[in-house]
Amino acid sequence: MFQLTFARLVTHYWSHCSFLDDGQLLRDIERLHGIPAVLIHGRYDVSGPLDTAWALHRAWPGSELVVLDDTGHRGGSMTAAITAATDRFAPGA
Repeated sequence: MFQLTFARLVTHYWSHCSFLDDGQLLRDIERLHGIPAVLIHGRYDVSGPLDTAWALHRAWPGSELVVLDDTGHRGGSMTAAITAATDRFAPGA
């Protein structure tokens, strides 16, 4: 059941272009200024090329880009990297 629900959500999201106009994220990046971020990208991710993450990182002051050499969109060290990134934003961290 999870797979079906997940597939429906993902296809709905992507069929609506992530609910953003083309180029809107980078065009309106100033709205994210002052918000810290850790962008995590797997080197072997074929669904999202690294140049997209790199462009977002360069446009977003205060962001950090972490590129994982052992994974794509998930797997490998992705879970550990996400946990480490979210732990940094935990109260008292």
